[in-house]
Formats: sequence, structure tokens, C-alpha cells
Amino acid sequence: MNDRCLAFVLAVIAVEWLASTGVPAQSLVPRTAWGQPDLQGVWDFRSITPLQRPEELADREFLTAEEAVGLEQATIEREEDLLNRPARRTRAGGSVDRGEDGALGAYNDFWLDRGTTIVGNRRTSLIVDPPNGRMPAMTAEAVRRAEARRDYRREHPADSWEDRGLNDRCMFTTGLPIVPSAYNNNVQLFQTPDHLVMLIEMTHTLRVVLLDGRSPANLSQFVGVSRGHWEGDTLVVETTNFNRLTSLRGSTSNARLIERFRRVDAETIGYQFTVEDPDTWPQPWTAQVELAKNDEPLYEYACHEGNYSMEGILAGARAQENSVADGGSPREP
Repeated sequence: MNDRCLAFVLAVIAVEWLASTGVPAQSLVPRTAWGQPDLQGVWDFRSITPLQRPEELADREFLTAEEAVGLEQATIEREEDLLNRPARRTRAGGSVDRGEDGALGAYNDFWLDRGTTIVGNRRTSLIVDPPNGRMPAMTAEAVRRAEARRDYRREHPADSWEDRGLNDRCMFTTGLPIVPSAYNNNVQLFQTPDHLVMLIEMTHTLRVVLLDGRSPANLSQFVGVSRGHWEGDTLVVETTNFNRLTSLRGSTSNARLIERFRRVDAETIGYQFTVEDPDTWPQPWTAQVELAKNDEPLYEYACHEGNYSMEGILAGARAQENSVADGGSPREP
């Protein structure tokens, strides 16, 4: 039995014991000096549970205990294989993000930290609504927007820096919402009676949530404008007014993100988020993520590619244009 499974079993035993003694489980939740659940600290949200349920699992909401153990063991074995395989040179022409036999092309597997465990309840997806565990199909207008962006990008891949995405400069936002990714799956929470601050390890995205009842100002911000309030022991954060360059899985700047933080016990925060954007999806969708206490500090996120990539991309595009002007072959879309 791995550590995550053991912790889950012990938590279930503890809850059952508390129920038998009449002691409320929430009485064991750490609290601040002003009486609210204490959300502060560094929290790890690694998980190999996918955001969306794999299509082959159809309507299966949960894995069996045996399936969960098998999946986690297969992940460990795959990571060991990728870590120990001989170095291979990436070849130009394809995507550097995809290597051979499931390996990542851009980095050695050593640098990745996706985790090796699924969520404790063995769900087949982080998405819990819609019931099929998948994001709703996009509206017809959202599909047209996406196609228009692809068509423009194909014809104008690098006319100027404005044609390039934020990723080229490592300026993309993370923690909107909090979901596992390839590495840096940690968030540090700071808390006062009137503020909650989230510092996401990936790209060091900083989100400041006001808890004093003020309404959002009529302006947009890179990470949106966040306001929070307590509903019992659950902190509810609503974020709107997103910058046009910020997208929540394809949303528009009119999206609304509702997040709920609940301290389950000394080692866990239950985190749930809902994304609403009628311009992109016909219905909202909701996911749940486990945040596990981490005694390690956050590490510096230093994206050196972002220091050079824009210059290289634009210079390469100008070189292609000059080659065509001199009678060379046009670039491939």
C-alpha cells in the first residue's frame, strides 16, 4: 500500500472514530487567531488523475482499488524507464514537445514532476460535473473563434510579437484554476482577515483576493479581479474581469471562475472550482482537486527559454521571408 492510500485509509478511520465519539471533524481543523480555518502554507496538487475522463472509461465515475494500484504502479515503472533510458538527440522538423515512445522531446524526464498517484477517492477525472467527467462541447460561436485564430496563425505565424502567444515569453498564467501540470505543482497561500494571496510555483503567478466586501472595480487584470467571502468554513472566491489575453481553457474575457477552499484536516484542503462562460460553453463545468500539505518551500521558476525565444522566432520568420524573396521555397504552414 502506498503512502497516499495509507493516508486515505487512516483518514476514513479517523472520521469514523470521530463520528462514534460525537466530536465534529471540523473541530480538528487548524484555525487562525481570528477564528477562520487556516489555509496558510505550501500545498501540493500533483495527481495523475486527468482533468477530463478518458473516453474509454465512458460513464465510469470511479476506478476500482485494484485498477488504481495498477495505474499508479504502471506510472512509476514508466517514469523509471524514461529516467533511465539513454539520451536521445531531438531532431528538427517535428514538435520538440513530443519524443519517441512516449518521452518528452523538450526535456529529460528528470525535470518533470507530475506525481505518481491518483486522487484519494479514485475518481476517473477531476471534472465532477457534467456527470460524464468531460468539459461540455463548445458553442458554435466558440468553435468559429478557435478556427479563426488557427487560420490567422497559419497565415501570420510571426509577423510581429503580437502574433505570438504568451507562452513564448513564459508569461502564461497558472493557478487559474489550480490544476496539475507537468511540474511545479505547488501553491503557497497567505492569509489575513481581509486578504488571501495565492502564489503559484509555476511562473510565480500571484493572485490577491480581497475579503473585505468591496465590489470588483470596472477594470480587467491579467489574472482577473478576485473577491472572496466565507460561507461557514468554506472560502468562496469569485474571479471576473479577465484580460483578453488570459483564457480559462478556451474561455473569453467574460468568463466567471468560482473557487471553493475548505480545510478538511491538518494535511488537506478540498478545492473545487466552476468555470462559467456562456460565450464558450452552453453550461458551467466543475472540477475537484486535492491540495496536500507540503513542508518544502517553493522553488524559483526560471524560464530561460522566455529570454530568447521571441528574438529567435521573429528572426527566423524574417529569414524565411528573405529566402522566399530570393527565390527560395515558401514556408510551410
